Amino acid sequence: MKNIILTSIQNPLVKQARKLHRAKERQKQNLLLLEGTNLIEAAFQVDYKLDIIFYTDRWRENHPSLCSKIANKDLKLQPVSTEVLNAIATTVNPDGVVAIAPRRTKQEPIIAQTQLGIALEKLQDPGNLGTIIRSAVATGVDSLWLSTDSVDIHNPKVLRASVGEWFGLPMAPKHNLAQVEAQHQQNGVQVIATTSETEKSYWDIDFTCPSLILLGNEGAGLSDELIALADEQVKIPLMNGVESLNVAVATSLILYEVKRQLQ
Repeated sequence: MKNIILTSIQNPLVKQARKLHRAKERQKQNLLLLEGTNLIEAAFQVDYKLDIIFYTDRWRENHPSLCSKIANKDLKLQPVSTEVLNAIATTVNPDGVVAIAPRRTKQEPIIAQTQLGIALEKLQDPGNLGTIIRSAVATGVDSLWLSTDSVDIHNPKVLRASVGEWFGLPMAPKHNLAQVEAQHQQNGVQVIATTSETEKSYWDIDFTCPSLILLGNEGAGLSDELIALADEQVKIPLMNGVESLNVAVATSLILYEVKRQLQ
């Protein structure tokens, strides 16, 4: 039997989906929102579980191949009006599809197997985190650690900014990054802290050995504690008068230097 199109934002299922806009509700329900064709396709490529897919008739007409894959998976599909889809989505102009899915299971990266990892302290902007994830996957990063006072890794903006790469990178929020730092050092991984208060540039580091790169908050940078514990401190040289770079840009520069050295 064909599903009835939901046209009311007061529908209980729609209300549940809208609650997932908030981090507290995502944690409480252990669910997240996947918005847009890009993320739905990425989820299918890695066989990520999807609980329910909301879509508009226009989206179904524009994506017959993906709709066929969805049908073959025997997933729960729910057609909705454009108004309802707009209410469920967190974007201003959604492309017609949003899915509810389980949050990632807690699977910490294996520190002893680290070749290239990054650790982020008090990162606040979801767009920055998503961009960092995208660059990390592109350059072969095998682990990402994030302080628990950072942005939620399940934030819809994080997923969208990662352009689907969110599914391919082991990530672990941790309360104590200093402990993560020490554990890497105990396993022979060099820890590199980024700071403007040093003379050594990031291209002066030998990244051909296992490395963990520490990056800090968009405004304040890394805490003194994490910097002090690192094996090396490096900066990204800037022209006079330029205070700092966007943290996602800074991360990408360093990761591509690592990639250059490893080629």
